[in-house]
Amino acid sequence: MKQVLMFISLCAIWGCSSFANKEEEPKEEQTRFLVTSPLQKDTTVIKDYVCQIHSIQHIELRALEKGYLQKIYVDEGQFVPKGQLMFQIMPMLYQAERQKAEAEVNFVGIEYQNTKKLADSNVVSRNELALAKAKLDKAKAELTLAQTHLQFTQIRAPFSGIMDHFQVRLGSLVDEGDLLTTLSDNSKMWVYYNVPEAEYLDYKATNGQTKVNLLMANNKLFEYPGVVETIEADFNNETGNIAFRATFPNPKRLLRHGETGSIQMTVPLKNALIIPQKATFEVLEKKYVYVVDKDNMIRSRDITIAAELPHIFVVKAGLNKGDKILLEGLRQVRENQKIQYKFLQPDSVINQLDLYAE
Repeated sequence: MKQVLMFISLCAIWGCSSFANKEEEPKEEQTRFLVTSPLQKDTTVIKDYVCQIHSIQHIELRALEKGYLQKIYVDEGQFVPKGQLMFQIMPMLYQAERQKAEAEVNFVGIEYQNTKKLADSNVVSRNELALAKAKLDKAKAELTLAQTHLQFTQIRAPFSGIMDHFQVRLGSLVDEGDLLTTLSDNSKMWVYYNVPEAEYLDYKATNGQTKVNLLMANNKLFEYPGVVETIEADFNNETGNIAFRATFPNPKRLLRHGETGSIQMTVPLKNALIIPQKATFEVLEKKYVYVVDKDNMIRSRDITIAAELPHIFVVKAGLNKGDKILLEGLRQVRENQKIQYKFLQPDSVINQLDLYAE
């Protein structure tokens, strides 16, 4: 009898304990995820193009006569004004030739004057006077040629610019056509960059922005904006690109011939689809988003990015305006998982990001 009562008592205790545990268990609440859609709007993006920087004038200075380099009046890297004497090739031979030509002009000139007096007195014929005149003209032409050769021994700056390094040294024997140095006019710079065919067509369709910026090799913007002045006539058949040329003022002579950098060109986009960067994830260098279907199931989808701005991506392909994409908690879900969500309007989501996308 005592054993029966003990058994009933234990059962009562266990039953009460089991009931109490069921009451104490908390109910699991399913997480509600934030979901939004792509925002469709007109915007602009800044596209970078690798560029080459050239002086508006960059020429080779070469010897015009053969001889020894007698004097150098400038230094490497020096700014020289137009007309500055830069090099002197030994002029002795050409000075002698000029003196000889001057003497010949004087001699033939006297002969011509005597012949003219005789012709005026009808002592000699007019044909003899014409012959004397021809000899004088020939002597004058030879004097002009000798003076020209003598001038060629002096190499002067054809325009104001900056000297490059010397290809010859003082006392060197130079031949006609030998390279002495190069001279660059850096007051303005021509910057060349290649644009793909599709972007060229978009540029022309929107009457393109003529103002561009230059990002220098140290990742700093050049302080003066440039202007797109010309586009080459033909596309490169191998690359499918066409060359643009922008002109930049260079009053401080900071830019030099041969530098590289990147042109930043503002490109307008019509009806662009914009999504937050945080709504994407990457697998094997491809971008994905989680799309919520009509049954609230999570599906991953591959997307193509057209442009990247601070905190946002412009989507080229893979999404439509009405698609619902997971905004947060991407690591907390798995493929084909059913979720509960709260939908946020895309314009409010984008406006809360720290960006400027107008």
